Amino acid sequence: MKLTPIRDRIVVRLIDVETTTASGLIIPDAAAEKPSQGDVLAVGTGKIAEDGTVVPMAVKVGDRILFSKTAVQTVKVDKEEFNMVYESDVMAVVKNPSDNNA
Repeated sequence: MKLTPIRDRIVVRLIDVETTTASGLIIPDAAAEKPSQGDVLAVGTGKIAEDGTVVPMAVKVGDRILFSKTAVQTVKVDKEEFNMVYESDVMAVVKNPSDNNA
């Protein structure tokens, strides 16, 4: 990966939202909601607390996360787009029900 996040930042691959409703109606791109889920591609080292210690990240590479819809920042590096969020904007880690650790 060409991008290494620092501190409490996370690089996320957004998950595409459904563009068709259950009844078969197609939702135009302009009306579709921004994705609020993504797969974690890279994480920073953690937030620095007031006492100078590093608070470890609660998410890890490979996690699927839920985050605030307005939290995503898109950046371009060498013509490739990356999506970044702060760990404080992460609301939950999505667990797969078939996962034994869930």
